[in-house]
Amino acid sequence: MSSQYGEVYSQWMQDPVSFWESQAAQIDWIKPWERAFAAEEGAYGRWFSGAQCNTSANCLDRHVGSGRAEQLALIYDSPVTGTKQRYTYAQLLEKVSQLAAVMAAHGVGKGDRVLIYMPMIPEAAMAMLASARLGAVHSVVFGGFAAQELATRIEDAKPAMIVSASCGIEPGRIVAYKPLLDEAIELSAHKPSCCLIKQREALNAELVPERDYDLEGLMREAARTGQSAAPVAVEATDPLYVLYTSGTTGQPKGVVRDNGGHMVALKWTMENFYDVKPGEVFWAASDVGWVVGHSYIVYAPLLHGATTVLYEGKPVGTPDAGAFWRVIAENNVVSLFTAPTAFRAIKKEDPNGEYLKKYDIGSLRSLFLAGERADPDTISWAEQLLEVPVLDHWWQTETGWCISGNPLGLGALPVKLGSATVPMPGYDVQVLDDAGHPVEAGVLGNIAVRLPLPPGCLPTLWEAEERFKDAYLSEFPGFYKTSDAGLKDEDGYLFIMSRTDDIINVAGHRLSTGAMEEVLASHDDVAECAVIGVSDKLKGQLPCGFVVLKSGVEREHSEIEKELVGLVRQQIGPVAAFKLVITVERLPKTRSGKILRGTMRSIADGQDYKMPATIDDPSILDEISEALEGYRSTS
Repeated sequence: MSSQYGEVYSQWMQDPVSFWESQAAQIDWIKPWERAFAAEEGAYGRWFSGAQCNTSANCLDRHVGSGRAEQLALIYDSPVTGTKQRYTYAQLLEKVSQLAAVMAAHGVGKGDRVLIYMPMIPEAAMAMLASARLGAVHSVVFGGFAAQELATRIEDAKPAMIVSASCGIEPGRIVAYKPLLDEAIELSAHKPSCCLIKQREALNAELVPERDYDLEGLMREAARTGQSAAPVAVEATDPLYVLYTSGTTGQPKGVVRDNGGHMVALKWTMENFYDVKPGEVFWAASDVGWVVGHSYIVYAPLLHGATTVLYEGKPVGTPDAGAFWRVIAENNVVSLFTAPTAFRAIKKEDPNGEYLKKYDIGSLRSLFLAGERADPDTISWAEQLLEVPVLDHWWQTETGWCISGNPLGLGALPVKLGSATVPMPGYDVQVLDDAGHPVEAGVLGNIAVRLPLPPGCLPTLWEAEERFKDAYLSEFPGFYKTSDAGLKDEDGYLFIMSRTDDIINVAGHRLSTGAMEEVLASHDDVAECAVIGVSDKLKGQLPCGFVVLKSGVEREHSEIEKELVGLVRQQIGPVAAFKLVITVERLPKTRSGKILRGTMRSIADGQDYKMPATIDDPSILDEISEALEGYRSTS
């Protein structure tokens, strides 16, 4: 079918306020807004000013009241524990209402903060929804974060309560959360009044008297005595959550998400962008510690009346490269959203898709990729394997939903490999030079979004309005700075090439590391890669490529590396001065799958660096150091 995208985007452009007012009819409001957009409020304006609502009620109560009580709301699948649980909307509402009552009984009220430090278990999602029910502001910190990093977030958010678990479970190891939590509280100047701890069978934690409480026991007592908490009315502009993202100064930035605009935007995306209907099963293979988990494991599917999957496992190793196919087949998943890194891992272990042959994934209609640039080779491999649309899209923790993508629900647009397709309604995306002037089609520049930002995007940083303005709004007046670099082609398709920090300057030429990675990834023997700029006395910077080869490749590494240098010279040209490729076993990544290029660059340049809080396996940094030393010793 032909796409309605152009018509819908034009409707938004012509009257943005009316466009979002019409979408807001999909949400239940306790009190309607006085103004759909108040331009003078906040740093750039606020959406649905004067309205009152409750996010938890929109996710649960309204579906129970409108005939979805017995429909599945949440599927929990944990290959690391061998556990599967299913909750209907009625059952999830009951659990969330009980947990909210427990939290209220321990002093949590409207405006208080609740810090959630949990593994991927149902109680994590329940704690988020229970906080929202009470009008409290939750802040989810990725389970297993180091004590010092957790302490900084406790000190900044000042939570009245922390909800945690005794441990997390990774392939082959148990991560004890409670000692990390205890140390973090000890380090922090702010002390929460109480902690609710979910005891897991794999490891029982010791509870601190008069501070720690057994979550399971309190929930059983709440059920026995019929405790329940009703949803509390909050302002649409009140914060729903604070999600911390790394800051350049070392002090994390607390991205604020409001209640009203967040619901309106996410509800719109489920049908119009992801093409998912109420009652269907949607799976975002992420973690609730990241923005994808907030938006598309918990809130968007439940706002829409769909069924969501919460998966405690990995794309490979729990137990094999067929893990994703099993979950899709068993639960009739219609759409999967994950990071490109997950598919690169599957491709590395099972390049011919042998594991897929064991499962019937006929329910799957689409695969969406985001979180890291999706290289054309990975997209092509997934398309051939799955025989469904594979669509890259681009967004950020700060925006909470897609800036640029291919809106399947409006009718898919032609795919251009390497492009995140086109801006969504709400986003007027421009490519600017360093002076803030628009550049011509095909020219690399700074990607910025004309203000105001649409509903669902951050209105500020937690208790740091000036920092918000300095970080995002000051460099290009009238625009939100994304800190991503890329270009638009003559059709308006957006190509995100790299973070602006990853644009390298080779003898005065600004070059994108993403373009070089695209070339390296196209080689038949390469599973994944990363290109960084390393300091050079003569040219300022030179590109250095790190490659991980596919399983079973037996050719000499030096031979492959030589071919890769030739490919880059052939496709980008001698101007890239690309001469260095290093084969490694693994690339350092965050636990959400983003490659830590900045840290790799610091290692290559011999600079001091701070261990990234979100790193999946710190030992990989030693492997990168050794690989670089090995190269230097043989050069």
